[in-house]
Amino acid sequence: MAVIRWFDDVGLGDLAEVGGKNASLGELRRGMRGSGVRVPNGFAVTAPAFEQFLVENELGDPIRLLVAGWDRSDLTDLGRRAAAIRELIKSGRFSAETALEIGNAYDKMCADTVEENLPVAVRSSATAEDLPTASFAGQMESFLMVTGRDSVLDRVRDACASLFTARAISYRENHGFDHHEAAVSAGVQQMVRSDSASSGVIFTLDPDSGHRDFVVVSSSWGLGENVVQGKVGPDEFLVHKPTMIAGFRPIVRKTLGAKELHMACDDGRIVNEPTETVDRERWSLSDDEVLQLAEWSVAIERHYGKQYGRDTPMDIEWAKDGVTGDLFIVQARPETVHSQATGPSFQRYRLDEDGEVLTTGIAVGNRIASGKARIIESPTDLDLFEEGDVLVTRSTDPDWEPIMARAAAIVTERGGRTSHAAIVSRELGVPAVVGTGDACSAVPYGSEVTVSCGGGVTGTVFAGALEFSVTEVDVALADKPKTKIMVNTGDPARALSLSRLPVDGVGLARMEFILAGAIGVHPLALTRYDELSPEVQQQVDEATAGYDDRTQFFVDRLAQGIGTIAAAFYPRPVILRLSDFKSNEYSALLGGAGFEPSEENPMLGWRGASRYYHPDYQEGFELELQAVKRVRAEFGLVNLLLMVPFCRTIEEAQRVLDVMAENGVERGEDGLEVYVMAELPSNILDADRFAQLFDGFSIGSNDLTQLVLGVDRDSELVAPLFDERNDAVKRACVLLLEAAARNGRPVGICGQAPSDYPEFAAFLVDHGIDSVSLSSDAVLDTMAVIAEIERARSR
Repeated sequence: MAVIRWFDDVGLGDLAEVGGKNASLGELRRGMRGSGVRVPNGFAVTAPAFEQFLVENELGDPIRLLVAGWDRSDLTDLGRRAAAIRELIKSGRFSAETALEIGNAYDKMCADTVEENLPVAVRSSATAEDLPTASFAGQMESFLMVTGRDSVLDRVRDACASLFTARAISYRENHGFDHHEAAVSAGVQQMVRSDSASSGVIFTLDPDSGHRDFVVVSSSWGLGENVVQGKVGPDEFLVHKPTMIAGFRPIVRKTLGAKELHMACDDGRIVNEPTETVDRERWSLSDDEVLQLAEWSVAIERHYGKQYGRDTPMDIEWAKDGVTGDLFIVQARPETVHSQATGPSFQRYRLDEDGEVLTTGIAVGNRIASGKARIIESPTDLDLFEEGDVLVTRSTDPDWEPIMARAAAIVTERGGRTSHAAIVSRELGVPAVVGTGDACSAVPYGSEVTVSCGGGVTGTVFAGALEFSVTEVDVALADKPKTKIMVNTGDPARALSLSRLPVDGVGLARMEFILAGAIGVHPLALTRYDELSPEVQQQVDEATAGYDDRTQFFVDRLAQGIGTIAAAFYPRPVILRLSDFKSNEYSALLGGAGFEPSEENPMLGWRGASRYYHPDYQEGFELELQAVKRVRAEFGLVNLLLMVPFCRTIEEAQRVLDVMAENGVERGEDGLEVYVMAELPSNILDADRFAQLFDGFSIGSNDLTQLVLGVDRDSELVAPLFDERNDAVKRACVLLLEAAARNGRPVGICGQAPSDYPEFAAFLVDHGIDSVSLSSDAVLDTMAVIAEIERARSR
């Protein structure tokens, strides 16, 4: 029987001997050799060695009796029995031979690093953990900054004893594992001194939507337990795999986390203290480091895919050494939720009524659930929680798992999308809203609440049990027509989930939605900052904190919003409509009032193309173009196409294209196509000439109807006259389709009409429209209507 096995000598085939975690570390050390991926050295105290320890200390029968006597409905009883088992194990002693081998292995690590009393991490490694079907994430114990032979021996025994924590027993019970077949090894690994740097978690897919084309890197200051256990809101970085592999730098989204706590070492003790304000307000990783970790993660994913013989998304832990500045991978396991999906499906949760908002945070998953809110301070308060309650707490760690398994939904004050609460809630299939900041005070104890994660990255907790509906759609069975079906969206937060729809791309990505949601500042308030009042300057300073160049705040945020949508649908085309705010809407942005005119009818005033070349706004438009250029050139997302709205004349069209070219965004370069909105009578009547300047048309049915019928679509008095199905509007569409066909230009429609009126979509299909872009909730139903129309036409 081998007592110890060095990581360099084990791999996934040795799981029964060294457990999942240690087998994976060995696989990393061996499999990634020569790839540049750094994995700290170490060794495993084998599972047979621990089983021998149980035999030598005559602990087998007492443990079996304690587990067998557990009343499965009594979690308090489980806690007592689990504690008794661990005390039995901790009272045992390793044989002299076993203790000598472990001690000698530790001494060799010290000698190899020329460091006396080398700090190591001691982690449990169960034979049933870190599998593609079950992670056992955090169910057992880890011990950090362990030094000296005696301490290493004690912590190895304690790590093995954690096979019988209440949470580990409960997890095995819920996942159908036999307690008596479970075995445990302990890993002893050189510590990475991230206590003076940063650490975190990586997923090689988006953990909420399951989108496989992304790497999600979470990071916070200090040791990684705070990120894993959800005690902090980490920085988060979203990297697009395909274009990164092609050599680009596609960090398409960056979210600065609160990073409330910093776990560090103080004279050998682990302390968790509030993070200094200056550190909370700066990134815990550089862009170069994010991309390095993402590249390593893709390499690890590929390697594990070869070992398992199939696509294997990974859940990875990393750390940065504050002494050397080097990055390390300290753990890797297969992701256990989306990797087990049996086929493409789209489950639509929709709230059917509104309610009072109690708090909001980061949405985990896309579900909705209701139940009685129970504010729980400690996982020992098991008796306060009943099946189907909503768990509300500050944060969770593995001790909470028995309660979480009973919850209808989970709400925490702290944590991010890769926190313990987030990971476990996904595995359990329950919605969670994490990082709310105030849930324990904002949600009344015992009240009925509804937890909604059906609206993008923002999760909401509502008062009361609200009505909601669920529709299960098998995407693979969707009836796809020949006419291209696109989706309308301007919300980067929903892009990854919407990209699962069986669509051909995005027909309308509204820039102004991104601008308002992610930026909120008027572009001229950044380029003409000195013209602002001191009060507004202070507000702009707060909004752009962390940026020396305020205009880069605008470019960064806009590029990330656009880039997230383009990456989510890559390589399918994403048509971005350049900004189309009206002057009154621009005025509502921070700092905008001083730069916007007061117009009697903004709907027909200074909007769309007329702003782009005007000396009173052109510099703002040029910031938009900088963001577009970054998405295409730096992120590599050349599937991003552009569309010019409200373009009144041929002369105006040429002036806009000239400004674009002067700013490095030129039609035809790297395949850039530029479309024009067909929403004015002039676009229809002069379509042949517009077709010479643009690559295609997109019908804007709202404005086209307004201007063909002379109806102000904002006026309630004439609202009954506004109808896209009017014969004059339909005739205008036919004229455009005929002109476009003469010039070999495609025509789509991105207005609301096809989403609201399937018969209008049918009319357009009958007249040869190339694509129909719909609101997300209308995609599947309208797709079926169009497919039936096409079948009927072919009969």
